[in-house]
Amino acid sequence: MCFMKRTRGFTLLEVLVATVIIILLTTVGVASYANISKRSRDARRSSDIEQLRSALEMYRSDFGNYPNVGGGSWVSVSNLNGVLVPTYIQRIPSDPRGTTHPYQYRATNQSGGRYYGYCLSLRLESQSGENNCGSITLPNSDYNYGLRHP
Repeated sequence: MCFMKRTRGFTLLEVLVATVIIILLTTVGVASYANISKRSRDARRSSDIEQLRSALEMYRSDFGNYPNVGGGSWVSVSNLNGVLVPTYIQRIPSDPRGTTHPYQYRATNQSGGRYYGYCLSLRLESQSGENNCGSITLPNSDYNYGLRHP
């Protein structure tokens, strides 16, 4: 009688099943991380816009109107740097992804050379935004969120 000695180890099927499970878990983890990162950047964008809104309201409180930057056209909020910094805001916020989609500002409701309204615009990643700027169209099709006052 010939007895075969059994060796301990994993079969090819067991190794394949374990590999597939690890790949699936990794894929789910990477996808979840990417989604969380987008939502985190969008939360920062919302916070940035609120800081800008607050600074613009303080400026209006002092001068009675909003800054005339861009003459009623869309401009990057970095153009507000000399107007709002350092009196009303410590620094002008910028998009967390860099300069691809800078926050935009547009003065509105002109009367007598002064502007009594504004619209701020940005691009959200994880959700579709809404244009609350009324009849004012956003800077281009990449921008999907607008905040207007009044």
